[in-house]
Parts: sequence; C-alpha cells; structure tokens
Amino acid sequence: MDRTPPSSAAHSAASHRFRAELRRWRTRQGLTQRALAERVRFSRETVAAVESGRRFGSQEFAVRCDEVLGTGGRLAALWPQVAAEQLAADGRRGPRFGEVARLDDPPAPRRDARDPGAVVAAIDELRELIGQVLGQPEVDGPPSAPPARR
Repeated sequence: MDRTPPSSAAHSAASHRFRAELRRWRTRQGLTQRALAERVRFSRETVAAVESGRRFGSQEFAVRCDEVLGTGGRLAALWPQVAAEQLAADGRRGPRFGEVARLDDPPAPRRDARDPGAVVAAIDELRELIGQVLGQPEVDGPPSAPPARR
C-alpha cells in the first residue's frame, strides 16, 4: 500500500534516490507516467506521486517497475532503505489510533488457516477491527438477517 510521507521525507536520501532512479529509468525507456502505470498495473496518479515524493510507494511497486523498466533490480534494492525512512517518518508522526505498542507484549500466536476455529476467531477479530474503524459498536453473535422487503 502506498503511504503518504511527511514533507521532510520528500528530501530524505533514500527516497530521493529512489524517485530519481524511477524517473531516470522511465524516461530512458521512453515511457510516460501513464504508460508505465499501465504496464505495472498501478494508477498514473501513484506513479506521479511516487516520482514527486508525495507517496513512498511500496515494495511491490518497486519490483514491478524493475521488471518493466529492466533495471536489474535497482529499485527493489533501494526499497529497504526507503521503507526504513517510512518507518522513521511514521514514528515522528506518533502512534496511530491513540495506541502505544508495548515491547513487553508477546507476539500473537500464528493461526493455521486449516483450523476452522482459528478462521472463525480471525473473522471475529476482523469484524471488531472494522467496527472500530467505522465507529460502529461491537455486536455479539452472528450478524442479523437484513430486514424483509415489503
């Protein structure tokens, strides 16, 4: 997923180099932003935003651009540094949704998708998270049937 960087990230070293390499290779291949976007299956707006520094892009974006532009993996090789800058920028903005991660919390156990109970538990957690994001109260039990049409 593309992430919007803070203004300081637009001038950071790895992000700047990534953007410059992307633009250089795109123009070297004679492609417009729209033509590259069609080939990598991202929007033209995403290509433009990554090149201008309004977005970070993603590892998937870097890999697809490498493949289409024939860079020999240069963009994907830069991606870990860009991702590190993205994490640092996220830290400067503070925690999301008012939650603070605690280092003493053990990691959640991995679930097995072949276990029906684990699948149901994961779906319940997703419903709860979606409800929180949408500002809806939690509902216990299965979803109710839609009202009958008259």
